[in-house]
Amino acid sequence: MSAEKIIKITGRGIPLPGDDIDTDRITPARFLKAITFDGIEKALFCDERENTPDHPIDDPAYKGGKIMFVGKNFGSGSSREHAPQALKRFGIDALVGVSFAEIFAGNCFAIGVPVVTVDPQGLQNLISQTQENPKILYELNIDKKELFYGELSIPIEIQENQRSAFLNGSWNMLQNLIGNLSKVKEIARELPYCNDFK
Repeated sequence: MSAEKIIKITGRGIPLPGDDIDTDRITPARFLKAITFDGIEKALFCDERENTPDHPIDDPAYKGGKIMFVGKNFGSGSSREHAPQALKRFGIDALVGVSFAEIFAGNCFAIGVPVVTVDPQGLQNLISQTQENPKILYELNIDKKELFYGELSIPIEIQENQRSAFLNGSWNMLQNLIGNLSKVKEIARELPYCNDFK
Protein backbone atom coordinates (compact mmCIF):
# COMPACT_ATOMS: atom_id res chain seq x y z
CA MET A 1 0.00 0.00 0.00
CA SER A 2 1.45 3.38 -0.98
CA ALA A 3 0.28 6.94 -0.66
CA GLU A 4 -0.69 9.10 -3.59
CA LYS A 5 2.30 10.15 -5.66
CA ILE A 6 2.91 13.88 -5.62
CA ILE A 7 4.66 14.81 -8.84
CA LYS A 8 3.33 18.27 -9.58
CA ILE A 9 0.96 20.76 -8.03
CA THR A 10 -0.88 23.24 -10.20
CA GLY A 11 -2.74 26.28 -8.97
CA ARG A 12 -2.77 29.98 -8.36
CA GLY A 13 -0.55 31.58 -5.73
CA ILE A 14 -1.10 33.32 -2.42
CA PRO A 15 1.64 35.83 -1.55
CA LEU A 16 2.49 36.09 2.14
CA PRO A 17 5.52 38.40 2.45
CA GLY A 18 7.57 38.62 5.62
CA ASP A 19 10.25 36.63 7.42
CA ASP A 20 10.15 34.60 10.66
CA ILE A 21 6.41 33.90 10.54
CA ASP A 22 6.09 31.46 13.42
CA THR A 23 3.60 28.72 14.24
CA ASP A 24 1.87 30.86 16.86
CA ARG A 25 0.98 33.36 14.15
CA ILE A 26 -0.13 30.58 11.82
CA THR A 27 -2.32 28.91 14.49
CA PRO A 28 -2.60 30.77 17.83
CA ALA A 29 -2.10 28.66 20.97
CA ARG A 30 -5.71 28.90 22.17
CA PHE A 31 -6.75 26.63 19.29
CA LEU A 32 -4.55 23.73 20.41
CA LYS A 33 -7.01 22.30 22.94
CA ALA A 34 -8.94 20.11 20.48
CA ILE A 35 -8.03 16.43 20.19
CA THR A 36 -8.56 16.37 16.41
CA PHE A 37 -7.65 18.76 13.63
CA ASP A 38 -11.24 19.12 12.45
CA GLY A 39 -11.96 22.77 11.73
CA ILE A 40 -8.40 23.92 12.50
CA GLU A 41 -8.35 25.84 9.20
CA LYS A 42 -10.59 28.44 10.88
CA ALA A 43 -7.66 29.33 13.15
CA LEU A 44 -5.30 30.04 10.24
CA PHE A 45 -3.74 33.47 10.87
CA CYS A 46 -6.97 34.35 12.71
CA ASP A 47 -5.45 37.05 14.97
CA GLU A 48 -3.84 38.82 12.04
CA ARG A 49 -6.94 38.46 9.91
CA GLU A 50 -9.06 40.13 12.59
CA ASN A 51 -6.78 43.17 12.57
CA THR A 52 -5.86 43.21 8.88
CA PRO A 53 -8.93 43.42 6.61
CA ASP A 54 -6.85 42.92 3.46
CA HIS A 55 -4.89 39.92 4.74
CA PRO A 56 -3.93 37.71 1.75
CA ILE A 57 -5.87 34.76 3.20
CA ASP A 58 -9.09 36.79 2.95
CA ASP A 59 -8.33 38.69 -0.24
CA PRO A 60 -10.85 37.55 -2.89
CA ALA A 61 -8.15 37.96 -5.55
CA TYR A 62 -6.27 34.96 -4.10
CA LYS A 63 -9.27 32.81 -3.23
CA GLY A 64 -8.66 29.17 -4.12
CA GLY A 65 -4.88 29.59 -4.32
CA LYS A 66 -3.00 26.31 -3.85
CA ILE A 67 0.63 27.46 -3.61
CA MET A 68 1.68 29.90 -0.88
CA PHE A 69 4.76 32.08 -1.30
CA VAL A 70 6.43 32.82 2.04
CA GLY A 71 9.67 34.41 3.28
CA LYS A 72 12.60 33.23 5.35
CA ASN A 73 12.37 30.87 8.36
CA PHE A 74 8.67 30.20 7.85
CA GLY A 75 7.13 27.96 10.53
CA SER A 76 9.63 28.73 13.28
CA GLY A 77 8.67 28.51 16.94
CA SER A 78 6.88 25.55 18.48
CA SER A 79 6.67 22.12 16.87
CA ARG A 80 2.86 22.13 16.78
CA GLU A 81 1.37 20.07 13.96
CA HIS A 82 -1.66 22.35 13.91
CA ALA A 83 0.09 24.92 11.71
CA PRO A 84 0.65 22.68 8.65
CA GLN A 85 -2.71 21.01 9.25
CA ALA A 86 -4.46 24.40 9.15
CA LEU A 87 -2.68 25.32 5.92
CA LYS A 88 -3.49 21.97 4.29
CA ARG A 89 -7.13 22.02 5.39
CA PHE A 90 -7.48 25.60 4.15
CA GLY A 91 -6.45 24.36 0.71
CA ILE A 92 -2.70 25.05 0.54
CA ASP A 93 -1.04 22.15 -1.30
CA ALA A 94 2.54 23.47 -1.36
CA LEU A 95 4.74 26.17 0.15
CA VAL A 96 7.51 28.03 -1.67
CA GLY A 97 9.89 30.10 0.44
CA VAL A 98 13.46 31.13 1.12
CA SER A 99 13.81 28.79 4.11
CA PHE A 100 11.67 26.80 6.55
CA ALA A 101 11.97 25.74 10.17
CA GLU A 102 13.09 22.12 10.18
CA ILE A 103 10.33 20.65 12.37
CA PHE A 104 7.64 22.57 10.52
CA ALA A 105 8.99 21.26 7.20
CA GLY A 106 8.95 17.72 8.59
CA ASN A 107 5.36 18.10 9.76
CA CYS A 108 4.38 19.35 6.31
CA PHE A 109 6.09 16.38 4.67
CA ALA A 110 4.19 13.98 6.95
CA ILE A 111 0.85 15.21 5.57
CA GLY A 112 1.93 15.50 1.94
CA VAL A 113 2.57 19.24 1.67
CA PRO A 114 5.84 19.88 -0.19
CA VAL A 115 7.95 22.77 1.08
CA VAL A 116 10.46 23.96 -1.49
CA THR A 117 12.97 26.78 -1.48
CA VAL A 118 14.01 29.41 -3.99
CA ASP A 119 16.58 32.20 -3.75
CA PRO A 120 15.47 35.47 -2.10
CA GLN A 121 15.28 37.43 -5.37
CA GLY A 122 13.28 34.67 -7.02
CA LEU A 123 10.88 34.65 -4.08
CA GLN A 124 10.45 38.42 -4.24
CA ASN A 125 9.70 38.19 -7.95
CA LEU A 126 7.06 35.49 -7.32
CA ILE A 127 5.39 37.55 -4.60
CA SER A 128 5.42 40.74 -6.69
CA GLN A 129 4.08 39.16 -9.84
CA THR A 130 1.35 37.33 -7.92
CA GLN A 131 0.30 40.59 -6.28
CA GLU A 132 0.20 42.25 -9.69
CA ASN A 133 -1.58 39.37 -11.42
CA PRO A 134 -3.33 36.98 -9.00
CA LYS A 135 -4.62 34.87 -11.91
CA ILE A 136 -1.17 33.53 -12.82
CA LEU A 137 -1.25 29.73 -12.87
CA TYR A 138 1.79 28.02 -11.39
CA GLU A 139 3.00 24.45 -11.79
CA LEU A 140 5.29 23.23 -9.04
CA ASN A 141 7.03 20.24 -10.62
CA ILE A 142 8.69 18.05 -7.97
CA ASP A 143 10.14 15.72 -10.58
CA LYS A 144 11.82 18.46 -12.64
CA LYS A 145 12.61 20.62 -9.58
CA GLU A 146 11.15 23.68 -11.25
CA LEU A 147 8.28 26.09 -10.75
CA PHE A 148 6.68 26.90 -14.10
CA TYR A 149 4.49 29.92 -14.89
CA GLY A 150 3.58 30.99 -18.41
CA GLU A 151 6.67 30.67 -20.58
CA LEU A 152 8.99 31.08 -17.60
CA SER A 153 10.33 28.85 -14.84
CA ILE A 154 12.43 29.11 -11.70
CA PRO A 155 14.53 26.31 -10.15
CA ILE A 156 13.42 24.99 -6.77
CA GLU A 157 15.25 23.05 -4.07
CA ILE A 158 13.73 20.22 -2.04
CA GLN A 159 15.33 17.66 0.26
CA GLU A 160 16.12 14.66 -1.90
CA ASN A 161 14.66 12.09 0.51
CA GLN A 162 11.37 14.02 0.55
CA ARG A 163 11.41 14.46 -3.22
CA SER A 164 11.89 10.70 -3.73
CA ALA A 165 9.13 9.87 -1.25
CA PHE A 166 6.68 12.23 -2.97
CA LEU A 167 7.53 10.85 -6.40
CA ASN A 168 7.20 7.18 -5.45
CA GLY A 169 4.29 7.59 -3.04
CA SER A 170 6.09 6.50 0.13
CA TRP A 171 5.71 9.80 2.06
CA ASN A 172 2.79 8.64 4.26
CA MET A 173 4.43 6.83 7.20
CA LEU A 174 1.13 5.56 8.62
CA GLN A 175 0.20 3.95 5.32
CA ASN A 176 3.69 2.46 5.16
CA LEU A 177 3.20 0.86 8.58
CA ILE A 178 -0.28 -0.45 7.74
CA GLY A 179 0.91 -1.76 4.39
CA ASN A 180 3.72 -3.68 6.10
CA LEU A 181 1.77 -4.75 9.17
CA SER A 182 2.98 -8.35 9.17
CA LYS A 183 6.59 -7.16 9.15
CA VAL A 184 5.83 -4.61 11.87
CA LYS A 185 4.32 -7.34 14.04
CA GLU A 186 7.29 -9.59 13.41
CA ILE A 187 9.71 -6.91 14.58
CA ALA A 188 7.45 -5.98 17.52
CA ARG A 189 7.51 -9.59 18.76
CA GLU A 190 11.27 -9.25 19.20
CA LEU A 191 10.95 -6.17 21.40
CA PRO A 192 10.68 -6.77 25.17
CA TYR A 193 8.29 -3.82 25.68
CA CYS A 194 5.70 -4.98 23.08
CA ASN A 195 4.11 -7.86 25.01
CA ASP A 196 0.81 -7.54 23.12
CA PHE A 197 2.46 -8.98 20.00
CA LYS A 198 3.67 -12.20 21.66
